[in-house]
Amino acid sequence: MLLRGTEFQTRVWQALLTIPPGKLTSYNDIAKRLGYKNGAAQAVGRAAASNMISYLVPCHRVIRKTGALGGYRWGNARKLAMIGWEAAQAEQAA
Repeated sequence: MLLRGTEFQTRVWQALLTIPPGKLTSYNDIAKRLGYKNGAAQAVGRAAASNMISYLVPCHRVIRKTGALGGYRWGNARKLAMIGWEAAQAEQAA
C-alpha cells in the first residue's frame, strides 16, 4: 500500500504505526516523540486526520491529553468502539 503525504504527515503516520493495539497516546505525545516541544499537537491531529486508511494506520489510538477522544473522520462512536474492541482483545491476550 502506498500512502502519499508531506514529510511531516508521513512521520506522524509512522509514529501512529508504533502504538500497540489496546494502547492510547495523545496528539501532544506524538508531537514530542517527533521532536516538537510545543504547539504541534494540532498539526499532528491534522496529519492523523488526513490519513486515508485510518484503521491500518491507527489514528483512532490517539486522544487529547485531557483524555477526551478528539475528533474522528468516521465519528467518535466508531472511534470509541475500535478503542474498546482493541482493549478487550489486548486484555484477553494478557
